[in-house]
Amino acid sequence: MYEKSCRLCPRQCGVNREAGERGYCKQGRLRVAKAMLHHWEEPVISGTGGSGAVFFAGCTLGCIFCQNETISHDGQGHCVAPAQLRQIFENLIAQGAENIDLVTATHFLPEILPALQPKLPVPVCYNCGGYESVQTLQKLEGLVDVYLPDLKYADADLAARLSGARDYFPAATAAIQEMARQVGAPVVENGLLKKGVLIRHLILPGQVENSLRVLDWIGETFAPGEVLVSLMRQYTPTDRVRNLPPFDRMVTGEEYEAALSWMYLNDLQGFTQEAAAAGTDCVPDFSDWAPPEEES
Repeated sequence: MYEKSCRLCPRQCGVNREAGERGYCKQGRLRVAKAMLHHWEEPVISGTGGSGAVFFAGCTLGCIFCQNETISHDGQGHCVAPAQLRQIFENLIAQGAENIDLVTATHFLPEILPALQPKLPVPVCYNCGGYESVQTLQKLEGLVDVYLPDLKYADADLAARLSGARDYFPAATAAIQEMARQVGAPVVENGLLKKGVLIRHLILPGQVENSLRVLDWIGETFAPGEVLVSLMRQYTPTDRVRNLPPFDRMVTGEEYEAALSWMYLNDLQGFTQEAAAAGTDCVPDFSDWAPPEEES
């Protein structure tokens, strides 16, 4: 099912995953870490019923500050077949999920695509780190309704240091423009985002200039209201950055306010976060989930 030379993400590893070779994501066949009703996304995503979040094992980015490191770095998860994945989607919808939220899915896309067809009765959200290949995203056209990309870095040195991706900014900005081309301007009905792009930016401690440059690009690239922005304050130091200042501390109120002011100056619409969002209380427990049995 995978190409002999895997080029799903901008890293272009070129490994033969079917033959057991592993690239940057360290993954072979489809692995799901958890499926749940997620109530801690932006209000237009979670709604009242919760987002039907499906967390996939592994990651093509591998940020050293990732709060979900047990699945993104360590690869914790369960092997599932595309038919099981479809069943997971349908089970979440039956439980009242407002949408199906695919979290870090790119490296498993060949096996995910069949599970998205026929079209689901709720919006499909593609929740990713922003480090995407335009060619890969084009395979999702017509299957994804809402894109939830991060735009983490404008600073190449910072991207290289924290995510090993010096080319992050050109790759992510090209990807986000492709996402916007596919789904158009945001459509909100009854308080829920049914279609559109919501760009997330996590402010990092000591990196206000990076945030300002990210917000500048969004403001310069899109007309007001053409995309939504979520300015995130939830950065929480993990063990991997405990001895790596300034990343060993939370974001200060002054840092967040500086970025927030810049967001408004750029006439960007969207969502903000309270200081209480930082911490591990909202990090899912990935140890207590098992997939449904595959139907014979």
